[in-house]
Amino acid sequence: MPSYSELATLYGFKSKNAAYSLANTFIKKNILKKDLKGFLLPGTQLIGIQILGTIQAGFPTFTSEDKGAHLSLDEWLVNDHDATYLLRVSGDSMIDAGILEGDYVVAERTQGFSVGDIVIAEINDEWTMKYLRKKNGKYYLEAANGSYPDIYPSSELKIHAVVRSVVRKYETKKWHKE
Repeated sequence: MPSYSELATLYGFKSKNAAYSLANTFIKKNILKKDLKGFLLPGTQLIGIQILGTIQAGFPTFTSEDKGAHLSLDEWLVNDHDATYLLRVSGDSMIDAGILEGDYVVAERTQGFSVGDIVIAEINDEWTMKYLRKKNGKYYLEAANGSYPDIYPSSELKIHAVVRSVVRKYETKKWHKE
C-alpha cells in the first residue's frame, strides 16, 4: 500500500495532511485499514472474493447459489503480516501433504512450533521444508513422500518458520475429446 506521501502524489495533493484526511475517510468506509504500526492496508471493501456457498466433493448433490460475505484471502491466510512470507516450492518431498512443486507456501516466522507442524528449517547448513518430528527426545525432519529418508541433524536444527497454508493456481489447459 502507498505511504501518505505516495498517496498525496497519487491524488495530486500538495500536503500529506490532505492524504491523511483521505486515508481516514477510506478507513471509515472500510476501504483501507491500519496495521499495529500505522501502515495502510487494504480493507475488506477493496479486496475479497464473494463466497457463494459450498460444493460437494463426493457424490453430486443438489445445491443452490447462496451468496454470502466476501472473504479476503490475505486476512484468512495471514496471521501476522510482519512475520509472514511466501516461498515457491521446488521438489516433491511433500507431495503426500498436498504440497506440489510450483505451489507457494505461506510461512510464518514463529517460535510457536509443535511436533507435527510443517516447518521451514535449517539443518546441517541446508534449508528445507518438512514435518517436524521427535524421537527419544530429539527433533528430526520427515518428508511427506516415502522416497525420502528422515533427516537427523548432525549439528544444529533451527526452525525458522511454520507453514500455515499452500497456494496453488490451476492453469487452464485446452483439451478436447477425440
